[in-house]
Amino acid sequence: MNRASRAVKKSPKSFADLPPIRVRREPPTVSEAVAAAQDLADDIEQQVEIACGLIGLPADEVRPHVLAAARKKPERVPERIMSPGSPSRAPRTVIVERRSRPPVLVERRGRPLDPRR
Repeated sequence: MNRASRAVKKSPKSFADLPPIRVRREPPTVSEAVAAAQDLADDIEQQVEIACGLIGLPADEVRPHVLAAARKKPERVPERIMSPGSPSRAPRTVIVERRSRPPVLVERRGRPLDPRR
């Protein structure tokens, strides 16, 4: 009588059986650190401090790279998206404009004083 063998479930390996995980640490390059600093802060001096902290170099060495990479904020130009038209219609153009909103200022106020006290 032939018996079909059953699938045997393998026992999962425990973490103790595995070798330790090795992590390679590479500090960012100067250009990567400057790009990250530009995304995090608008002020040049803050960008220099952030880049210095990421790379581990003194501020005097990083400042020329930050100044060379200083960029002006590009003005937002409306995006034009052309949608394909059907054979009987011309393609339609969709214009996407972004509006800038004024920042919302939230004032924190405490509770009003209880007049009975």
